Amino acid sequence: MSELLEVRALSVRYGATCGIAEAEISVPAGGVVSLLGANGAGKSSILKGVAGLADAQGEVIFEGRDLSRASARERVKSGIVYVPEGREIVTALTVDENLTLGGFLLDGRTRAARRSAILDLFPEIANRTRAPAWMLSGGEQQMLAIGRALMSGPRLLLLDEPSLGLAPLLIRRVFERLAQIRTETGLSILLVEQNYAMVSRFSDVLYFVRSGQISGHRLASEIDMSEEARRQLLESYLGARH
Repeated sequence: MSELLEVRALSVRYGATCGIAEAEISVPAGGVVSLLGANGAGKSSILKGVAGLADAQGEVIFEGRDLSRASARERVKSGIVYVPEGREIVTALTVDENLTLGGFLLDGRTRAARRSAILDLFPEIANRTRAPAWMLSGGEQQMLAIGRALMSGPRLLLLDEPSLGLAPLLIRRVFERLAQIRTETGLSILLVEQNYAMVSRFSDVLYFVRSGQISGHRLASEIDMSEEARRQLLESYLGARH
């Protein structure tokens, strides 16, 4: 697969604090790449740096174009869409209004077609389009957050902890829908997640983030091994039991 996204020497700072230093990551077209690491390791900083939502240095090359100096809005127009940790849907607005926000740059016909496709994908929210978003369950809110992001027709979806706060059944359901989207549309995904068992089945490549740096990466297929071997491998990259 050709590379859709290439991140070169990406560094993100928050004042005097380093979120991530000199990160090198690539995401193939149609691929899923996951970032694994402890809380505070720098995973979310990578997503924000790619999305243009952080003070970042380095290169972000997307579909062969240098977006390093592009604004977050310009990156969305280019096909990079970020779903933050905690979802950050507008809870005072209805489900429909949240979806409309995600497609505000679209013409009416395209917006209606995408809305219909998203509601087919997430039937859990299809019969609640007039309900305020705060009334949805955690899993439904996550589906709405992903649906809102899909309204813009992204080529690359940046997902930050989509399983956070969800019951195991809902986690499986969310990841099943993501796999379906990938199969049907060729969407690429850069994912931050701590649920190792889930991401190892869902991903093509795993990057390990430790103390603000990329400590290594492996093909997910290479980690299909015994529990003890898997534990030793993760400890070698992450320095802790997972």
